[in-house]
Amino acid sequence: MPAIAQPGHDCQLCPRLADFRAENRKKLPDYFNAPVPAFGDAHPRFLIIGLAPGLHGANRTGRPFTGDWAGDLLFGTLLELNLATGTYDERPDDGLTLTGCRIVNGVRCVPPQNKPTPAEIKTCNAFLKAEILASPARCYLALGAIAHDAALQALGEKRSAFKFGHNRRHDLSGGRILIDSYHCSRYNTNTGVLTPAMFREAMAQVKAAAGL
Repeated sequence: MPAIAQPGHDCQLCPRLADFRAENRKKLPDYFNAPVPAFGDAHPRFLIIGLAPGLHGANRTGRPFTGDWAGDLLFGTLLELNLATGTYDERPDDGLTLTGCRIVNGVRCVPPQNKPTPAEIKTCNAFLKAEILASPARCYLALGAIAHDAALQALGEKRSAFKFGHNRRHDLSGGRILIDSYHCSRYNTNTGVLTPAMFREAMAQVKAAAGL
């Protein structure tokens, strides 16, 4: 992939997130505490688009979905479907590699209470768009409604034309395909909104759509 525009280590575009990051650097000095870069295949067939880093997950480890329950389900499913090799051990140096896919968050910095504001999502969308434009991928898996909306914005599509729904496929302009899944969070799995089988089904659909 060509060079991609990335937020700086001390990005100040979202003042609230920058302030929260500064607080965390004092409270949790051993954490990554910076915008979390994308992770995965440098020439992916599809992109997995998440929401934002978790405080004690990606904000700690510096790798998307690494270190919390969402990562357990996500990476476990990728390994099951032969979209990853190695062992997921909740740390960035565990040797895990992704095959044919790449993970990027719609918002790169951890937000307070895991809730980015609409303005923060809009501001960080430029980096998601840059990732999409630099990628050969034509298929996308959105994890949750906010990621769905962020993906459509980055792709230049009208959000009103494509309603979010689990395992729903959206045929976009230019032959691109967006597939939705409920977010693989502990809350969603604990409440039964999302089961491992449901998540595997959505992942398998995007894998097939990408020709993998």
